[in-house]
Amino acid sequence: MVFSSIVFLYYFLPIFLVAYFLIDRKYKNGLILVASIFFYSWGAPRFIFVILGTTLLDFYLVRLMSRSEIRLHRRLMLTLSVMVNLGLLVYFKYSNFFVENVNVFLTHIFHAKALTWTKLVLPLGISFYTFETITYVVDVYRKVHKPLHNFWDYQLYIILFPKLIAGPIIRYHELADQITDRSQYETVDNRLTGFYRFILGLSKKVLIANQMGIIADAIFGMNYHNLDSYMAWIGILAYTFQIYFDFSGYSDIAIGLGKMLGFRFPENFNNPYISQSITEFWRRWHITLGNWMKNYLYIPLGGNRVNNKLRLYFNLWLVFLVSGLWHGASWNFVLWGAYNGFFLVLDRLFLLKVYEKLGKFLSTLITFFIVMTGWVFFRVDKVHDSFVYLKRMFTFHFSESHLSSFDSQAYTFLFIAVFFAFFAFFKRGQKLQDAIYFGEYSNVKHTLIAIVSVLLLVLSTASITATGFNPFIYFRF
Repeated sequence: MVFSSIVFLYYFLPIFLVAYFLIDRKYKNGLILVASIFFYSWGAPRFIFVILGTTLLDFYLVRLMSRSEIRLHRRLMLTLSVMVNLGLLVYFKYSNFFVENVNVFLTHIFHAKALTWTKLVLPLGISFYTFETITYVVDVYRKVHKPLHNFWDYQLYIILFPKLIAGPIIRYHELADQITDRSQYETVDNRLTGFYRFILGLSKKVLIANQMGIIADAIFGMNYHNLDSYMAWIGILAYTFQIYFDFSGYSDIAIGLGKMLGFRFPENFNNPYISQSITEFWRRWHITLGNWMKNYLYIPLGGNRVNNKLRLYFNLWLVFLVSGLWHGASWNFVLWGAYNGFFLVLDRLFLLKVYEKLGKFLSTLITFFIVMTGWVFFRVDKVHDSFVYLKRMFTFHFSESHLSSFDSQAYTFLFIAVFFAFFAFFKRGQKLQDAIYFGEYSNVKHTLIAIVSVLLLVLSTASITATGFNPFIYFRF
């Protein structure tokens, strides 16, 4: 079930919220759990048992681990839990990729018969809830937080529907206490501001990302060899804003829904396109994934404590290689991760000093250019085709017939996307954004934002029903 669908907006969510606000507090977690199971089963009924089964195993493994004082036993339980969860992720997400590459090797090198393999369907959200499952066992192993005593509470942590499909990736210790008691945050003010955040996210997704997606799909659906530079640049520019407003919008929806229910989810985006370096970009883009990679991969590899600079740079690059592979089982994602890791290493070597001398505007422009170029590897399915597309971008050949390929409405939405992507570049924009997202609300402010939210909901609904174009990029992951 997609958040930006009529079924969710006008059937599932209203019924759930009415029931949630009316029932006694002791039944609220049970209602969320039932709603979450239904929510997931709506789109992937066959895979709900995979989640239920693995959470049952993890819960009792972690319970045994937490009760043991023997270090070897604790490590054994930790290793078993991590292996089971990563094993399922590898099986569902990467087995097709592995077999395809083995077959290329067999047929082209040894001229042997290709292996036969049943194509596996990827369970929705498996990359996100696998990482959250790992944070549970690791946080308990490190004694960062005690394990949950109730299996259904742990089930709720994993399958909580606002964050189930596309995050944010919430580490166990960040949410554990909220599952057992969040009464102090179940206020009218939080419910209202959560609703505003929900609508802003929905508007990002429907009114901006979807419009950018129409342009991007039209251009990336063409024969790349026939593209001129103008069309190639418009295509990747549209996709650059599509992926941001799509994913950022969904994160806002999740955070808003959570707030309406009394949860406090961590922020996942912080105006990444105003970054002045790739290092800063990755502190602002998909923040919860970055924090996960830092705490559960980069630091165990040695983090910044590594004395050997060559090893430090390699570890940094390796983390982003893994991050690329996490996004998808394809060489283009690996290349995208390596590309970002390469520029992160260059930041450490000399680029950060160069950016300081260039100033804010030029540094932001160069960083945006690097990020946008990298999105080509993310958007194009095949590595060879991605280089063809890049070549068309940088031939700087312009055809007059392509200058009028899109109507004024498309360029209007592109301008809107640029405006809001860089809205916080200036101090006044940042101040206004902070006031809307994090500021205190007076009665007048509530009234104004409520009116705007209702108008945006009407516009979003009209757009969903009128166009029928409502993709969600991160369903792929």
